Amino acid sequence: MENANQTTAHEFVFSAFPYSWRDSVICFVILLFIYTFIVVGNVVIITVVQLNIHLHTPMYFFISALSFLEIWYTTATIPKMLSCLLHEKSISLNGCLLQMYFFHSTGISEVCLLTAMAFDRYLAICSPLHYPTIMTPKLCAWLTLGCCVCGFATPFPEIAWISTLPFCGSNHLEHIFCDFLPVLRLACTDTQAILMIQVVDVVHAVEIITAGMLILMSYIGIVAVILRIHSTEGRRKAFSTCISHLTVFLLFFGSVALMYLRFSATYSLFWDTAIALAFAVVSPFFNPIIYSLRNKEIKEAIKKHMSQANIFFFIRPGTSNKN
Repeated sequence: MENANQTTAHEFVFSAFPYSWRDSVICFVILLFIYTFIVVGNVVIITVVQLNIHLHTPMYFFISALSFLEIWYTTATIPKMLSCLLHEKSISLNGCLLQMYFFHSTGISEVCLLTAMAFDRYLAICSPLHYPTIMTPKLCAWLTLGCCVCGFATPFPEIAWISTLPFCGSNHLEHIFCDFLPVLRLACTDTQAILMIQVVDVVHAVEIITAGMLILMSYIGIVAVILRIHSTEGRRKAFSTCISHLTVFLLFFGSVALMYLRFSATYSLFWDTAIALAFAVVSPFFNPIIYSLRNKEIKEAIKKHMSQANIFFFIRPGTSNKN
């Protein structure tokens, strides 16, 4: 029975942020730069894909959808991190639950979308003749919608369950944002919290392993087909269409697996924070770079629009080039 003298916590205090003002300002500047780059980079990708007719293909449709999700995925946590670095390092209980929900819902939507992208690449390489008739714009839209519905529905029962738990005693959250395990460790009811941790572990394991296996199976089929291509140039072109997606998959899933496939293993606060930064900040930071710098068509489209912008600014309407 819960002790009547215990008070329920209505807010949590993040204990993983630096308390030195100098360190906080340095971290704030770096994180602000990263967040600005993520938002601007993904907005550029979405805009370029929308403005160029030749990029209206399933692959670029999924890339722009992923960029859209990345903006909201990082917005769920980074603005609050920036606020905590310069102001109070606390968050209300309801704010914490909302942050967990939107962070995980957009994250799971991304996982599902990466799986759909692997399916798209598999069809494009393994069934090129049937690809245009199978991967239609309608199917792309339905797949993206299905990814978002799955993403936003999956964490809801977990969040609803956590919201019923009493939180008392220490309200110091050993993390840089609200996540399932750090929050559950602060619950008063030990038996229920332990059961919840086990359930959350299983749910996350099923999500990650299922998506990972589907993507792995897709790439096994892709590699098998590529290896049967006789010309070196043909193999290079076929694999180049997958390398960006594969890089994003490995970068994102590697850090996510370290965090959510550990089961009973525990990390120090330093490693918990480092791994969380890897999939919440570092991976989204590299995604626009991977999809723009390693993609010839997007690079050329960006250069084209930049040159048009230069012409607009330097050759104003009504001006003349005459000497």
